[in-house]
Amino acid sequence: MAIYSPERNWWKPLGREEKLWVSIAAVWCVFMFFMLFGWYYLGTQNLPTVARRVTTAQYKTLADAFVTKYKVGEEGATKVPVVDSKGDPEIYLVAQKWQWVPILILESGKKYNLHISSIDVQHGFSLQPININLQILPGYDFIVEFTPTTKGEYSLICNEFCSIGHHLMTGRIVVK
Repeated sequence: MAIYSPERNWWKPLGREEKLWVSIAAVWCVFMFFMLFGWYYLGTQNLPTVARRVTTAQYKTLADAFVTKYKVGEEGATKVPVVDSKGDPEIYLVAQKWQWVPILILESGKKYNLHISSIDVQHGFSLQPININLQILPGYDFIVEFTPTTKGEYSLICNEFCSIGHHLMTGRIVVK
């Protein structure tokens, strides 16, 4: 039995409807490509972040000094420190298996530079209900400009699988 193979290519000749849909798809692709740049400059979803190289030991030293200076208590079985920054705009948060340290107490309406880093593996940082999402890597100090405007408790969630206790990795920021 012979297999029939057409002598022409599938794209030649295109029918009128096919040309229309290919043209619409091409125009849409070009439009969406340029929207990437437009949304970057016109949209308000881009976080004002800076990432700096830092060793995990250097970051741990900075974070420990911050905790020591502003610690007001401890919480839970693992004795996670509770820190009231007392208006200091430079605040530090450490991601480590399987917790966020410390619990931060912040003032509503005040601008903060939230320093975040991991001291072990890659973590995901999700601040809810604000919906700030970042990938946190060891060896980098991620600095997020953050102004809490609503009083209450904000949840910190690790949204990147970081090992067996990943589902337990939660934290808090309390805004007064």
